[in-house]
Amino acid sequence: MTLLRGLSGIVAGGVVVLLCVVAGAAVIGSRRDFPGPGAESLTWHVLAAIVVVGAQVFADRRRGPAAFTGSAVVLVTTGVLLWTQWWG
Repeated sequence: MTLLRGLSGIVAGGVVVLLCVVAGAAVIGSRRDFPGPGAESLTWHVLAAIVVVGAQVFADRRRGPAAFTGSAVVLVTTGVLLWTQWWG
């Protein structure tokens, strides 16, 4: 279980980094007057980051099936974010 929580923690950190990249691209795009990620993409990343950080905190504070569930939420949410915003 510790390995799964560690993996989901790394993934949660990656989602926060993606949020920073998308937010930075949106700011730079608007300042330099070129198209960047839109409000929809930024909203998806903000919501996903909130969900995965909350789920990771939950997983880190629990043991057993609850920790597994928190880690699963992190991994599934990240998969949905990547599928809809990066690969889709």
